[in-house]
Amino acid sequence: MTADLESKIRDIPDFPKQGIVFKDIMPLLADAEAFHATIDLLAEFGESRKPDLVLGAEARGFMLGGALAYKLGCGFVAARKPGKLPWETVSAEYALEYGVDSLELHADAIRAGARVLVHDDLLATGGTARAKVELVEQLGGEVVGLAFVIELAFLNGREKLEGYDVHSLIQY
Repeated sequence: MTADLESKIRDIPDFPKQGIVFKDIMPLLADAEAFHATIDLLAEFGESRKPDLVLGAEARGFMLGGALAYKLGCGFVAARKPGKLPWETVSAEYALEYGVDSLELHADAIRAGARVLVHDDLLATGGTARAKVELVEQLGGEVVGLAFVIELAFLNGREKLEGYDVHSLIQY
């Protein structure tokens, strides 16, 4: 089934900058069967972990993360770029190849002891995923797993997530 999903992912060369091949999941999301299969496969990983919440980061992590939370019967929390949330926040920084960025979460989004499944469409270098883990743990939550649609294994992102249960549907 993952081969079918892979056929719905479009490569866009030199985006967002020269030398990067962007993995565009929009065709996958537009195909009802592929979208449903993606959520079902991610939920298979998440079900046994019994999450209270799914945490997704903007923007593709919102689209899939909300659907995944619905399928798992749990809540959804959104990690956003700085300045996008209207209330008190906590933040975590992560390195980019050209600088530093950060994500924020409402300070009351995760209660102490909550079981959190971290989700995103893509695991690349692991910096963004690691920042999401840090946000969960700052608020006293427990990361019960990380679920990705795509993993760019050649970038070794799993190394930044050592000690956590990491799952991806498609590896490049």
